[in-house]
Amino acid sequence: MATDGAEPDGTATRPARNPRRFRRRLRTRIILSFLLLGTGLTALFAFLTDYSRQRVENQLVEDLMNRNIDEYARRFYADPTGNPDLPVQQMYGRVVSKGGFEQLRFDEPDWYELPDGIHNITGRDDGGEPFSYKLAVRKTPNEWFFLAYDMTQTMRGEDQLKRALYVSILLFSALSLVIGWWSASRVMRPVTELAARLRAYRGSSQPRKLAPHFPGDEVGQLAEALDDYAGRLTEVVQRDREFNADVSHELRTPLAVIKGAVELLLSRPELDERTQARLLRIQRAEQQCSDLIGSLLLLSRNERGQGRSDVARVAEQLLDSHRAQLGGKPLELRMEGKPGLVVDAPEAALSVALGNLIGNAVKYTPQGDVVVRLLDGVVQVVDTGPGLSEEDAERLFQRGYRGTHAGHSQGAGIGLSIVGRLCDLYGWDVSVRPRHDGERGVVAVLSFSSDRSAG
Repeated sequence: MATDGAEPDGTATRPARNPRRFRRRLRTRIILSFLLLGTGLTALFAFLTDYSRQRVENQLVEDLMNRNIDEYARRFYADPTGNPDLPVQQMYGRVVSKGGFEQLRFDEPDWYELPDGIHNITGRDDGGEPFSYKLAVRKTPNEWFFLAYDMTQTMRGEDQLKRALYVSILLFSALSLVIGWWSASRVMRPVTELAARLRAYRGSSQPRKLAPHFPGDEVGQLAEALDDYAGRLTEVVQRDREFNADVSHELRTPLAVIKGAVELLLSRPELDERTQARLLRIQRAEQQCSDLIGSLLLLSRNERGQGRSDVARVAEQLLDSHRAQLGGKPLELRMEGKPGLVVDAPEAALSVALGNLIGNAVKYTPQGDVVVRLLDGVVQVVDTGPGLSEEDAERLFQRGYRGTHAGHSQGAGIGLSIVGRLCDLYGWDVSVRPRHDGERGVVAVLSFSSDRSAG
């Protein structure tokens, strides 16, 4: 199918609709918002809880150890002959005299290097079990005081607390997901109902009011706005249809008069050849105008016309019409390929689509050939004109755009736009690309959908 703009080889194709981008549903976004909010708040609360517990616990233990090591030193100096290894308030205390400093280097190398203060000691015992304790250190010139507080059970309690916090995060995340799903269902129910009612009105020329079915909340306000927009849009469509019908009727009347008068004049036997050629030209112009009016009316209604058309016969009629308008222009118009291609479309629509392609080729080719080539399900219009520029390739099917080679020629730049709209209506495909056979010029390709059949 055709794509928007120009292909890498310079092919100009009629603009196609942009592919629908994936967008997450509003209901899903609401659920995700609840899930992320619940998970984020729970994780933040768990982190702050663990951080606060560790901070408070460390502060209390360190304050307690600082007081006890001072008391331990005071008792030692009060009774130096006592046993320094006796526990003080469920802590293990040790005093190393000056003569035992070097021995401490071998017995407890980790302790030997520690400065004054509270230190965390962790590791694994001989059985491979983890241990942890806090060690308070006070060093004087003659004695070093050590006070150890076992934190192994506390460490295990921390692990249990962290596991409990992780489970809490999972539970609250699941709860947030359930609450989000329930809330999204409640919030989106009126929006879904509004969309369903809009879909039910599809194709109706007189849609019913939506606002009475909804309360006066935001959805109700949206329904009122849609009712107002639908009313104004219905008026515009109705005026457009009336205008198209009036224009079609008013134009068909004088065209019918012209057609009857031309047929009457052509029936006279005394007509000279020059006058007969002019009348035939008027007759062809009347037929083209009638075809164009019929096609534009179908486009305005977005309706397909009924009928079957022989592509070769319509192409030959169009070529004959343009041959009569060449004057002295050194241009040869011919058709190649075998006839037999029949499409499910009225001749008026096919004549407008193919006629614009042939007309452009004739208009912009100063000399040489314009060839209509009939292939399997495809019609090609090949010319020997000036070719196709990159700017033309990007904008060729835009309404009102005239190519760089248009010059002072007549035209409003809507021919190919009409061709593109007709192709959208009947499921055809049209493209214009430069020739690849070494010659200057352009190849316009009109491809028909699978509903075509051979005659």
